[in-house]
Amino acid sequence: MTQPSAAVPPPAPLLEVRADFPVFAHRPELVFLDSAASSQKPAAVIDAIAGFYAHDYANIHRGAYGLSARATDRFEAVRDQAAQFFGAPSRDGVVFTRNATEAINLVAHSWGQVHLNPGDVVLVSELEHHANLVPWHLVTGGAARGWRRWR
Repeated sequence: MTQPSAAVPPPAPLLEVRADFPVFAHRPELVFLDSAASSQKPAAVIDAIAGFYAHDYANIHRGAYGLSARATDRFEAVRDQAAQFFGAPSRDGVVFTRNATEAINLVAHSWGQVHLNPGDVVLVSELEHHANLVPWHLVTGGAARGWRRWR
């Protein structure tokens, strides 16, 4: 019987990235593969969220008071940063959602219903998560109207 090989340490760049995430500092052996459902947060994100909740939390785009205006300004500044990071022409092309499922539904039901025509095909692989299959199936009307599963 062969002996199991010794664990190979991760490459240095991966260790540098892991250092940004408190969960890995507390559990260095952790390998987290459930990012589709929930992702671990780096310390900078945790700190920013905690700071916002502690000092600036208010409704954005709704309140006519100083705290709401400040929250709105911070929100829009992040949209500007995201637009620049992704190369979008402006923040108007940046929409934040709670999760990937909500984002896919938003795209399928807003963009898809406007831009997909009879005979168009939405091609997805068998590896897709259920949350990326159902919205396209609904928008295309199923197999009768352009639903194809790539095998």
